[in-house]
Amino acid sequence: MVATVTGGMGATGVPDGARLGEYLRGRLPGVDGPLEVTPLGGGQSNPTYLIRAGERRYALRTKPARAVDLLPSAHQIEREYRVLGALAGAGVPVPAVHHLCTDEDVIGRAFFVMDFVAGRVWTDPRLAELSTGERAQLFDDMNRVLATLHTLDYQALGLADFGKPGDYLARQIARWSRQYRASETTSVPAMDRLIQWLPTRIPPDDGTCLVHGDFRLDNLVIAPDQPRVVAVLDWELATLGSPLADLAYHCCVYHFPVGLYRGLAGVDCAALGIPAEADYLSSYCRRTGRSTVDHWDYYLAYNFFRMAAIVQGIRKRAELGTAASANALEFGSGVMQLAMMGWELARRLGA
Repeated sequence: MVATVTGGMGATGVPDGARLGEYLRGRLPGVDGPLEVTPLGGGQSNPTYLIRAGERRYALRTKPARAVDLLPSAHQIEREYRVLGALAGAGVPVPAVHHLCTDEDVIGRAFFVMDFVAGRVWTDPRLAELSTGERAQLFDDMNRVLATLHTLDYQALGLADFGKPGDYLARQIARWSRQYRASETTSVPAMDRLIQWLPTRIPPDDGTCLVHGDFRLDNLVIAPDQPRVVAVLDWELATLGSPLADLAYHCCVYHFPVGLYRGLAGVDCAALGIPAEADYLSSYCRRTGRSTVDHWDYYLAYNFFRMAAIVQGIRKRAELGTAASANALEFGSGVMQLAMMGWELARRLGA
């Protein structure tokens, strides 16, 4: 049984604006009464809301509205708040953060408040609204932002203890294997095989950097008037880890069919002005000082496995009625396809 926290929330699960306003009075500029709270976006994990305080607008990021967490290491908004604060002025565009509240008695769950960044958020990487030249510019800017993140001095940012250096893939494979088993609802043989095979073929360590963990188009806010990233959102999975694993996750879009998580496989990228994957990797290498990207198929296979584990957790939360998004059950239906894509790559590597 899953117990649901309701204190401080309305009947719809939206945080109570009067109670939130009362708490934030004196803690947040412009707040002196009840707040208007509106759900934002279609995220699958931590709910996000637009809050209006007169002419001011902020974003509210909360843990899911429940007391029992399916995956104990998930939804760590405290880590999100910390990394966003550390990145202020570091060259990676992020919203400014203002207040973290871990007292669940206020609205029934922990939350933090950050700036609301106006702009455009797209989910389809074909970017039909943009011209050929604008698509090329936006893909180049995404590449620039990720390369900048991976070359930051995380120790100088005060994040030396934000994760464990070394053995990143081994620890991540073990973590997502445990979380997949914790949320497993049906047998997926390809996942069973990947759980056994991935730890046996881990490539040599490719370095340690600050990784986002979920760097994809719909977690980016694009400027209203130009193809430029003005904010990177959803840092729930950020940690210290492998830059190539983070890059491969970002590049999985090249391998997804259009109908699976809005991919580019089979799309004439050149006609759209979108760089080929090989060119995109070359730009990343140029910006980060790498000569090449080795073991690419392994990093992709690992990420298909990891995404299958994440999606399985979303599916489980949907079945329990605790998912953050109304389309979570549909989103979670891709576990088997993701696992099969990962296993096909593993077979290409001799599994």
